[in-house]
Parts: sequence; structure tokens; C-alpha cells
Amino acid sequence: MSRTRLSLAVIVGSVREERFGPVVAQWITEQAAHHGAFEVDVIDLAQADLPLELPAAPPALDPNPPRPEGMTDLTRRLDAADAFVIVTPDYNRSFPASLKAAIDWHFTQWDAKTVGFVGYSGASGGLLAIEALRQVFNELNAHTVRNYVSFPRYFLLFDEHGSLREPDEPATAAQTMLDQLHWWASALATARAIPTAA
Repeated sequence: MSRTRLSLAVIVGSVREERFGPVVAQWITEQAAHHGAFEVDVIDLAQADLPLELPAAPPALDPNPPRPEGMTDLTRRLDAADAFVIVTPDYNRSFPASLKAAIDWHFTQWDAKTVGFVGYSGASGGLLAIEALRQVFNELNAHTVRNYVSFPRYFLLFDEHGSLREPDEPATAAQTMLDQLHWWASALATARAIPTAA
């Protein structure tokens, strides 16, 4: 069965020093390449200007508020994506402030698109962050897929070269999640192309 290649943005949510996020992002990027249905763009939030202070709310919600110049590239790449994979740890039972800032600075970029998650942390494997993010993206009219990938005690699962010691089960989970992302991204891309009634 042929599959239309769609744009998948893999977002590295952590910006803290000595973060592990880029290692996990590289792994899921390799999984997406093996899957074959996506053109992948890795977006590292550490490279974006993401002030936590948002502009004053306009009388009506403006889908494109004035943004810092250093956010222009991030906004363009989010616009271009058909689907997202959020790579997130959990900090204090939730997700990083950098990730919330990136989400809150944007509106239409998430609308009617699909989102998957790869979590990692010392104990929960990022599940607490993933559950919190589902609520946030639901508010923005994005569809989060059911399946996800989780790495509890990630520092034991990956070797010193950033490779999984036992790769088969996570790879299977990733392929299932990517299948779901592609199905929903295809359906939603078709739906977004239908003009809405004035």
C-alpha cells in the first residue's frame, strides 16, 4: 500500500543543561525514517526565542500575535508540519516550561493536526507529562493519538553511545504510534483542505 509522505515535526521539549532529550529525539527520528511515511523536521526548542511573558490578550483571540524575531523560524516550521511528536521529560509531575511557552505562543499551528508523544524520566517514563499535554492540546483542537513511547529509567535503557540496549519493544511501540499519526495526519490534512462555510 502506498502512503503519502507528510511532514512530521519532532519537538525536543527540554532546554535544560545536560538534557537527554536530543538523544531520544534522534532515536524517534530514526524510527520515523524506518517507518517511511514522513519527512521529518527536528525542532529543538533550545534554539528558539521563547519568552515566558506573553503579549497582552487582544479583544478577540489573534491567531498570529506579535512574536519575537527569534521565534520566526519556529513558527514557520510549526505551520508546515502535518503532525507532531513531542519528546518530553516530566519535571515535578508535569512538562517543561519551555514546551508550554512554545505551545502558548501559537494557536493555528496546532489546530486540526495530530500529536504523538515520546516520554522519558527517572520513574514514570514521562507519562505524567504526557497526560498533562493531552489536556493542553485538546484545548487547542489538536488530536492526540492513543499510543505513545515511554522510557522509565532512561539512563539504564540507553548505552553511552545513545543506543537502546534492548531496542525491539520500543521500536514496535514507535511504529504503532507512527501508524496512528499517519492515519490521523492524512485524514486531518484532507479535512483542512475543505473550505469552511462563511
